[in-house]
Amino acid sequence: MKKKKIIITAANGFLGKELGLFLREKYEVIGLVRSSHNELVDGLRYVQWDGKSLGDWQQEFEGAFAVINMAGRSVDCRYNEKNKNDIIESRRESTMVVGQAIDLCENKPKIWMNAASATIYRHSEDKAMGEESIEFGSGFSVDVCKMWEKTFFDFTYKNVRQLALRTTIVLGKNGGALHPMRQLAKFGLGGKQGKGTQMFSWIHIQDFCEAVQFMLDDLNMSGLVNMAAPEPVTNAVFMKMMRNAVGRSFGLPTPKFLLELGARIIKTETELILKSRFVIPEKLQSHGFEFEFSSADKALKDLV
Repeated sequence: MKKKKIIITAANGFLGKELGLFLREKYEVIGLVRSSHNELVDGLRYVQWDGKSLGDWQQEFEGAFAVINMAGRSVDCRYNEKNKNDIIESRRESTMVVGQAIDLCENKPKIWMNAASATIYRHSEDKAMGEESIEFGSGFSVDVCKMWEKTFFDFTYKNVRQLALRTTIVLGKNGGALHPMRQLAKFGLGGKQGKGTQMFSWIHIQDFCEAVQFMLDDLNMSGLVNMAAPEPVTNAVFMKMMRNAVGRSFGLPTPKFLLELGARIIKTETELILKSRFVIPEKLQSHGFEFEFSSADKALKDLV
């Protein structure tokens, strides 16, 4: 039997690549990438696009089972005007052109998943945020999230199931936030960051991929989905778990002023560490999804 076709954009990024490798056994996976790339690698077929304008790549959408758009410039940078514009436009343009490509299909994909971010919720240390929460934050990052989702949901189709993946910090061996946090702990800097009371919401890469497969199969799932493990912890607790995982009994704390200084040196923003993301996966759990890694302790023992 011929495999159903799934298209993943930004398929050479951390999440896109992991997802493609996970789905390749069951589906024919087409990876859209901006840079020139060997056409066939590890069982995935790569096609070049620019993330903002229609081209020959659009032909791949005809008759596809699903499109998973993961494209968007990394937010791990300083928020100067150029970077802010790149962050906004990379998300808006890629979402727009994916929608335009679907519009042109006679036989449209059955499912369109689009990346989104749990950063849309307010800084919260007191209350968990499920998908029904409308307690949004303010500032540049939240404005980006709102724009991103609006661009996505402005496209509406009768027979295309749309899901916006409000993703938290994804923990995996091959990219993302885990490596620098692990290195800090190894070198004795794995104490709390800032006050340490800010909540840390996360998801293991395996559960991320399994959740995507679950949503591909569950015909009743649509709309907003929090991609988060069910047991968020405080920053202080998470860093203690990290120290235990790397075999360090102590870790120097990092006060906010040092984080600000360090962020300038490595050209990033402290928001990635200091904002309290208290997010829970209400929709996934209500539909019966079971997490393999529900606790941070179990996730770190598997990954570190």
